[in-house]
Amino acid sequence: MKVKLVEVKDGVIIVAMALDVTERKQAEKEKEEAFSRLKSLLDEVVEAFSLAVEFRDPYTMGHQKRASELSVAISEELGLDLETIEGIRVASLLHDLGKAVGVPLEILNKPSKLNDIEFSSIKAHPEIGWRILKEVDFPWPVSEAVYQHHERLNGSGYPRGLKGDQIIIEARIIGVADVVEAITSHRPYRPPLSLEEALKEIKENKGILYDPQVVDACLRVFEKGFSFGKD
Repeated sequence: MKVKLVEVKDGVIIVAMALDVTERKQAEKEKEEAFSRLKSLLDEVVEAFSLAVEFRDPYTMGHQKRASELSVAISEELGLDLETIEGIRVASLLHDLGKAVGVPLEILNKPSKLNDIEFSSIKAHPEIGWRILKEVDFPWPVSEAVYQHHERLNGSGYPRGLKGDQIIIEARIIGVADVVEAITSHRPYRPPLSLEEALKEIKENKGILYDPQVVDACLRVFEKGFSFGKD
């Protein structure tokens, strides 16, 4: 209850004004609860999509999760805002979705070097993922980050040959995390390589293939003790 006194010539008039905020608070609470439910649902859908890739390709089981962990750590090291980091987390969990639906198993699991036709099939997976995810109204550039995660600074990447600032920061971060995780993991055609070899790859190609600031941030998070979580 707010009370205001208003003085007039013949005396004092008391004006009382009551403001009931109960309904407004209830509406705000319901809005927060609805947002929380939607976020939980989104997280569940993202996890399901991510698992779909890994169930189909056992050799990369856990790859997207580990690449996401590193992507988030790099993003935090760069000092990005929480919303951007959340978008990077989601995009990195889905970055290989196109493999699950667009690449034949015999190619994914081939224990030897791919020929040109087979590699062309692999190179199509970012666009396939983009075509699926662009239909989802994410509050972040998830589909574009998925589309660009194999692009490289000098234009040698795929599928569009983007260069420099044409590549969004989300894709630059996921691209580095993806490379480091992939090198240190088992593949049908080779055993896992050491973390030192993975970090050597990004250091030697810093400013050529990979964003220099992202590479430096990646190196720092490992220096600070980052390690990939267990599946």
